[in-house]
Amino acid sequence: MSDLESIAHYLAQSVVASSSKAAEASLKAQESQEGFPLTLMHVIASANLPVSTRLAGALFFKNFIKRKWVDENGTYLISQTDVEAVKREIVPLMIVLPGNLQVQIGEAISVIADSDFPHKWPDLLDDLIGKLSMTDMVTNRGVLTVAHSIFKRWRPLFRSDELFLEIKFVLDKFASPFLALLQSVDEQIALNSSDAAKLALLFDVLLVLVKLYYDLNCQDIPEFFEDNVHLGMTIMHKYLAYDNQLLEDPDEEDQPSVVTKTKSSIEELVQLYITRYDDVFEPMANDFIKTTWNLLTALLPQAKNDVFISKALHFMTAVTKIPKYFEMFNNEAALESITQQIILPNVTLREADEELFEDDPIEYVRRDLEGSDSETRRKGCTDFLKELKEKNEHLVVSIVLKQIRAFFLKYQEDPIANWKFKDLSIYLFSTLAINGSISNPGVSSTSILLDVVEFFSEQISPDLVGTTAHPILKVDAIKYIYTFRNQLSKEQLIEILPILAGLLQSDEFVVYTYASITIERILAIRESNTSSVVLFKKSDLAGSSQVLLTNLFRLIFKQGQSPEKLAENEFLMKAIYRVLLTLEELSASFAPNTVNQLLEIVSFISKNPSNPRFSHYCFESLGVVLKYNEPSLNEFLEVMMPSFMNILSENIQEFIPYTIQLIAYCIEQLPKGGRLPESIAQLAQPILSPSVWEMKGNIPAVTRLLKDIIRVDPSAYPDLVPVLGVFQRLIASKTYDVNGLELLEYVVTYMPLEKVQPYTKQIAVLLLQRLQNSRTEKYVKKFVVFLSIVAHKRGSDFVINFVDEVQNGLFEQIWNAFVISTLPTMGNLLDRKVAIVGVLDIITSGTDFSKKYPGLFAPSLEVLVGTAASESIVNMNSDFVDLDNLEEISTFGSSFSKLISIGEKSFDPVPEVDLTTGVKFYVRDTLLAFNQRTGNSLSSLAPQLSDDAKMALHSLGLS
Repeated sequence: MSDLESIAHYLAQSVVASSSKAAEASLKAQESQEGFPLTLMHVIASANLPVSTRLAGALFFKNFIKRKWVDENGTYLISQTDVEAVKREIVPLMIVLPGNLQVQIGEAISVIADSDFPHKWPDLLDDLIGKLSMTDMVTNRGVLTVAHSIFKRWRPLFRSDELFLEIKFVLDKFASPFLALLQSVDEQIALNSSDAAKLALLFDVLLVLVKLYYDLNCQDIPEFFEDNVHLGMTIMHKYLAYDNQLLEDPDEEDQPSVVTKTKSSIEELVQLYITRYDDVFEPMANDFIKTTWNLLTALLPQAKNDVFISKALHFMTAVTKIPKYFEMFNNEAALESITQQIILPNVTLREADEELFEDDPIEYVRRDLEGSDSETRRKGCTDFLKELKEKNEHLVVSIVLKQIRAFFLKYQEDPIANWKFKDLSIYLFSTLAINGSISNPGVSSTSILLDVVEFFSEQISPDLVGTTAHPILKVDAIKYIYTFRNQLSKEQLIEILPILAGLLQSDEFVVYTYASITIERILAIRESNTSSVVLFKKSDLAGSSQVLLTNLFRLIFKQGQSPEKLAENEFLMKAIYRVLLTLEELSASFAPNTVNQLLEIVSFISKNPSNPRFSHYCFESLGVVLKYNEPSLNEFLEVMMPSFMNILSENIQEFIPYTIQLIAYCIEQLPKGGRLPESIAQLAQPILSPSVWEMKGNIPAVTRLLKDIIRVDPSAYPDLVPVLGVFQRLIASKTYDVNGLELLEYVVTYMPLEKVQPYTKQIAVLLLQRLQNSRTEKYVKKFVVFLSIVAHKRGSDFVINFVDEVQNGLFEQIWNAFVISTLPTMGNLLDRKVAIVGVLDIITSGTDFSKKYPGLFAPSLEVLVGTAASESIVNMNSDFVDLDNLEEISTFGSSFSKLISIGEKSFDPVPEVDLTTGVKFYVRDTLLAFNQRTGNSLSSLAPQLSDDAKMALHSLGLS
């Protein structure tokens, strides 16, 4: 079997569930072979292979490039031959691929360009421009798609000289041929207005050209585009208003035509222009506003128009934010017209929304609550209406309230038939009532013109407790509580919670899901926006918690036809996590059952991990149970380890970091010098394997576990070389160097000194080489903390010899260049304390410092007392971590998912010294003792100290 056939075979196997893991492992085993990426590209290009195999190849290639192209230092991880072959072949490959494969290869090109373009890939742009043609639109489409995959990287980037040099490099070569092609495509569309096939291809090209127009203007308007703004925007306006029924399928309800997609991109582009470059765009702005208004009032409510209408509404929202344009809306007639013709038609619930509620309820929930509705009409209208309200609240509220009252009257005429009018009224009222936006903590401010509590009592409460309301109105009622939970009193919420708990018995997916979401959010309410103290205490749930958990687990297991289905509803699992977190130790009586249910879920979903957020909250829930049931830790560990060992042995990469963190937490509860449970001791050697450290998402967790094993039982590592090999690997990485230093802290602190001593010179050389060659600010600070910990644990003389063993007298250079200069900049409170204590230990204890480096004492003392006496602490750290405001957990991958419930506590070698005021007292007492021991030596140093240092000494009671 040839390499191509072999790779194609494994790719075909990778899309079959039963063989996917083995096939992926076989593919990864071939990654290191020279020629692998090129063979993979040939598989993707082969029209003789099934589309599923080629798509699997494109996905694998994209991920291969992400993992293996360059490391964090920009060094290639594949051979130079393969690098050159990929660059040579990838553009021609992408140009000829069908769309679904093109997307994946485009992402790969974007990754390569991110590191290589333009400096290491200078001929790319010339190659692309050379392939453009005024006649071959098939090739043009491919070339422009490649260009877009490279240039779209600029959109989210922060401005920098390097970025603008890259954009200028592109513009100098690409801008003129781009505009010429845009004009040519425009002319050819006019010439081929009755040829549907040619028009479709031309619009495919035009669509990419519009996207490129945005790319090239996304950071700043280039002079070329400013000079040609009338030409460019005239073409854009022409196609915003374009209509040709040859390109529209009257029977298509859902998928937008290429013309509609083009219009959507044009709206996005002109929103950029009116927001950022209005001084240039102003002469044409009114034309675009009028055309957009006309389109919004004329388009049918079919799903295929949704994205365009959403983009058009975003453009109108941007227009409204600019006072001179808002004036055309700022009168009763215009706002009445906007409400009647634009707002109401686009926020009214459609048949498609009802179908989504029934057929894809989890998507219905996500659209509504998570911002995945950003492309929907309702969301676009909501933003537009809010902006109008912000500009003229009294008039807008007055106009919309009149409509709301009329809708309520229609609803009351026939509640069964007219339930949509109430849904519309609740939606409009909520939109008007919210000031600002809904954040995770909830709405913080409401309109003074509207009483949300009164509205709740009159309109919401009946649907919440009644049995006749339409399920969507029931959801509206729950969502109203979710939205305005901060405006309701704790007493009201305590009355509401049992009702919500009862709704967990509903047969409607969306109803019980919203109920679980709202319960979780109510329990997460804090006493104030700046407080870490939650409003609801464990006593508030004491009588109902077990029933709550039983219902939530029942709903999860109810979905369990497959691992993917069981893990579909992360909102239920997040509610379990929040209930357990609120209960704390009150969960003890049913904690064993909870652990068993969570492990059953883990075992099931491990067959195919599909929902990262569900998985995260499942492990987070296990962490909470462990944290608040410490007396039962050994029993829980015994129950959990078989599941965890299965995850590790089966190499279920998505779950390994979680299991390692949970195991590490259990070890952290053991005393130093204790005995590791056999189930954990068996992991001591396997976690040193290089393959464990190749997955970046493993590194923080495995480092934590390795440190914990060293602290509890140093004898687990009779041979220190593999441990130091891990340290060397980590210290070479700018991302994980801090993990390496933390590991070294534990090695030097807890390993017997005679085991460490033979390696100290090699360790010091590695640390100092990194300090010299590629230091970063965080590395330098952590290096200073490391020296301080070693000084406190092993003594001042050990630290000095540790550095001077590399080169005699080197300590003085390191001390002046890094230690003393860095000390005042320590922002982290714990690091600051440890560094001050360490520096103090070095200059006042031992004998080597005073003998070898007496000249360092005065400058060291000056910095030390100045830092200790300073009240300005950059970062007053707190143990409180708000899980809601952490980066969204959305994908499994290389990033580390930290379990907040059992977060690792920072290593504090001097816990007896308080983080704030205790540092001053420690410095004062230590220096007083030193002064007495050395016969009042501090006073003799006074002439060498600055006035600030003398004042600092005085403030510490040392002068």
